[in-house]
Amino acid sequence: MHEETRLPRNGKEFVIFLAIISILSVNLIAPLIMGFKFGFSREVYLDTLQAIPFVWICVILLVTLVANPIVSRLVHRFTMPTDSFNARVLFTILFSVTILSVLLTVIGSWIGMREISLEPVRNFFYDWPRNFFIAFWVEVLIAQPIARFAMKKLHAHQARKTVSA
Repeated sequence: MHEETRLPRNGKEFVIFLAIISILSVNLIAPLIMGFKFGFSREVYLDTLQAIPFVWICVILLVTLVANPIVSRLVHRFTMPTDSFNARVLFTILFSVTILSVLLTVIGSWIGMREISLEPVRNFFYDWPRNFFIAFWVEVLIAQPIARFAMKKLHAHQARKTVSA
């Protein structure tokens, strides 16, 4: 899949790809989750905005240190070399969102509450399905397509630059 123009090809491109996905995801998912949990109001939104930078840092660390290594193994195990790009992407999103939503249902709550307590653990089976649902659809419909489109445009620009040089 190295020839694939919709995916990053090196570390620099991976950073751009991850930045696009994580910034979009955190700025859409966190306010939606908080709105559904506490009501859609200006106060809830402003409280969410204060926590977003810390959640974003947590997401970046969790993606690079926890989710990506596990997701890579799972995608390899559940897909065949003949499977389409879209099948691989869907499995990647499914596994990533599952892992991150499980972890962030607890850790994100701690960041938002500004304390470590057992409340997110006690409410886990109530909160997690909603969080997963929101995160999955944001990733499938918004964040991932935009990031893949950006990669495709970047690679097209690089190809034009190479041809004209």
